[in-house]
Amino acid sequence: MGKWKPQEPAGKQRINEQIRVTPVRVIAADGAQLGIIPTEEALRQARAEELDLVEVAPKERPPVCRIMDYGKFKYQQKKRQHKGHAHQVKIKEIRVRPKTGGHDVQVKVNKAREFLAHKDKVIVTVQFRGRELAHVQEGRKVIDEIVAQLADISKIEAPPVHHGRRMICTLAPK
Repeated sequence: MGKWKPQEPAGKQRINEQIRVTPVRVIAADGAQLGIIPTEEALRQARAEELDLVEVAPKERPPVCRIMDYGKFKYQQKKRQHKGHAHQVKIKEIRVRPKTGGHDVQVKVNKAREFLAHKDKVIVTVQFRGRELAHVQEGRKVIDEIVAQLADISKIEAPPVHHGRRMICTLAPK
């Protein structure tokens, strides 16, 4: 069996005094090769430039270190990692009735506008109760009004369809 060595956590680079191996191959902040030099000398050069000495290839012999701003490097790595996450599209619903007042419909439209701006789909539902089912055209007018107000930021994914006591229309962001 070989000699046991403590392993560094994955993705964790050694910086400055944490680098115990000497000599190291050094790359300057501008990308120029400085060659193989003692670790203390590389640290002195990094401090002279007010930067950090970061071990970028610890498995190589000698290890490769780079003079860079470590804080900025970590920030850019985190930003790059965060960029890879895609937005999960959610389906939001707004419900109205055929007799819903104009201002109340406007409040619902504003909320739907927020959902669409956030790249979520919106289902517009008109619910009918009792004798309202005899006047389905009133519900259709409400849906048409909402769709018209949201036409600038949405497209109709599923046209208005009547299902029992409901009329449903699906809008997707443009």
